[in-house]
Amino acid sequence: MHVSTDVLNGTAKAARRRHPAAAWLAENGALVALVVLVVGLSLLSGDFLTVTNLLNVGVQAAVTAILAFGVTFVIITGGIDLSVGSVAALSAIVLAWLSTDSGLPWPLAVLVALAVGLVCGLANAALIAYGKLPPFIATLAMLGIARGLALVISQGSPIALPDAVTHLGDTIGDYLPIPVLVMIAMGLITALILGRTYSGRAIYAIGGNEEAARLSGIKVDRQKLITYGLSGLFAAIAGIVLASRLASAQPQAASGYELDAIAAVVIGGASLSGGKGRAFGTFVGALILAVLRNGLNLLSVSAFWQQVVIGVVIALAVLSDTLRRRATT
Repeated sequence: MHVSTDVLNGTAKAARRRHPAAAWLAENGALVALVVLVVGLSLLSGDFLTVTNLLNVGVQAAVTAILAFGVTFVIITGGIDLSVGSVAALSAIVLAWLSTDSGLPWPLAVLVALAVGLVCGLANAALIAYGKLPPFIATLAMLGIARGLALVISQGSPIALPDAVTHLGDTIGDYLPIPVLVMIAMGLITALILGRTYSGRAIYAIGGNEEAARLSGIKVDRQKLITYGLSGLFAAIAGIVLASRLASAQPQAASGYELDAIAAVVIGGASLSGGKGRAFGTFVGALILAVLRNGLNLLSVSAFWQQVVIGVVIALAVLSDTLRRRATT
């Protein structure tokens, strides 16, 4: 028997009214997990809650969070973007190469680097929307293309950045790391796009039911161009921030970061089936990964075991999403 979406939504709303505490916990489970994690690590290590260490956690989370904000748009539509780490590296390499080897003024080089990220995202969208490739295959291909181009342009070696760009990795005064400020700015932009724009509403509609969105008049292919374009643009920004911290653009930089970005989005409460996700949840997910890695380092846990722990956390997040979706169907 077919049950309409309105009926299901009405049932879910009625359940939330009956059990407000459980509903709040379901929506903010990642935030609760972050608080528990912070309290636990502060009890286990006296160095965790120091100002220096907390600022370090913020800086560590910045690049992953910026990447994850871009990936959030894609995952809400029910897609995936495996190319963001490679696009970040390529954008940084282009910036460094243009501003040093080619002598282009660094502001123009930054704009070109951002354009490179945008073009990579649009290429992903074109392959998916018009070439009808699955997002996994299209973005996997871009992962290889972008990483290969980064290696070709740099000839496999790091390229120094102009001093003006490396200042992006500095701290204003003693307590305001610029990467953290960039992360917060990108988070606010993500929240604004998702919550206050037509494209944001369209992204949720496409993730909920792509065919229904198309029939309701949403230009799905155009919105996918916007969605993947934003993901590529955010990846370029993350690549520039990462390069500024390293004081050079490295062709192998951000390798594997795409997995951390996807993990942050899922841990933050987004659904891999689409239609669900928030900028704040993604921010919390990125913080959980950074806090977890930082705390395990303070506790002198082997890097090998750290990968095991993070893998378990990701598996639990996906399992939680699966159980939550079953409970509402």
